[in-house]
Amino acid sequence: MTYAVVDICGCQVVVETGKFYDLNYIPAEPGDVINLNRVLFLSKNNVYSLGKPCLDDVIVKATVLKHLGGNKIAVFKMKSKKNSRVKKGHRQRLTRIFIDDIFNFR
Repeated sequence: MTYAVVDICGCQVVVETGKFYDLNYIPAEPGDVINLNRVLFLSKNNVYSLGKPCLDDVIVKATVLKHLGGNKIAVFKMKSKKNSRVKKGHRQRLTRIFIDDIFNFR
């Protein structure tokens, strides 16, 4: 079983080949193939490689499937005795990617 820990948009994600993940928005068109080269950790057939901070010879190839919105959250602020109430909503922009392959050039 091969998996890797990749730094994508400031978040560390454990990825495996053949699975899809919802991440923070990546400015790429659906159908584009992107290379994720900030690989922090790699496990391949119980052989572990740890980067300091990144592994230079490992690339994770991913395909952008679509852009979507996350769950809607409501933010409600209230100041008692001041008759001040503010309700705002937020919906995070996400990108769904599919992990095609994990290349190790060693």
